[in-house]
Amino acid sequence: MIKQDLLLQFGAEERYYDADDIIFSEGDVPTFFYLIIKGKVKLNNYNDLGKEFIQAIVPSGQSIGLSSLFTEMIYPKNAVAIEKCEILRLPKTTFLILLEQYPEYYSKIIRCLSEHIHYKFMMLQSMAFHNPSQKLLTLMNYLKYECGEHEPFSLQIPLTRQQLASLTGLSVETVIRVIKNLEKQGVVQIQNRKIFY
Repeated sequence: MIKQDLLLQFGAEERYYDADDIIFSEGDVPTFFYLIIKGKVKLNNYNDLGKEFIQAIVPSGQSIGLSSLFTEMIYPKNAVAIEKCEILRLPKTTFLILLEQYPEYYSKIIRCLSEHIHYKFMMLQSMAFHNPSQKLLTLMNYLKYECGEHEPFSLQIPLTRQQLASLTGLSVETVIRVIKNLEKQGVVQIQNRKIFY
């Protein structure tokens, strides 16, 4: 996305987070551009009963909360470190000045936002399915596409069964049952509790 050196040149600060640390919360006003240098972050919400719904798991090299910087709206989700993270953050006003001086980054931002919208559309469409297998396969196909993998069983799914459940709106028990059925059908392989698709 945007080079670390350029962000640092514009005054970005390095922040360190431990697993489960909150980076920003649903309802906060967006005031920073965030770039994950190391670690993974989950974007989530909780329903009225306290059940977690994970909207995305964002790896290093990507930004979080980007779309909210271009609106006057509050964050519609939380950003929480899954593991130890190093994140660069740059104040929103400075970020917008950076874009004015380096307009070539707009095309990268548009691509990033377009990919995010595409992912959201796929997952929303998947949520409409009543078939749990289809929900999981939609997510795994997207992960495979993102990693550029095409061969059968070439991708080790980088998510726990709990994360798969939270991303698809299924229970953990349903995910376990569906994964076992998919293994019997030869769609996935399980080696040392790792899922390969």
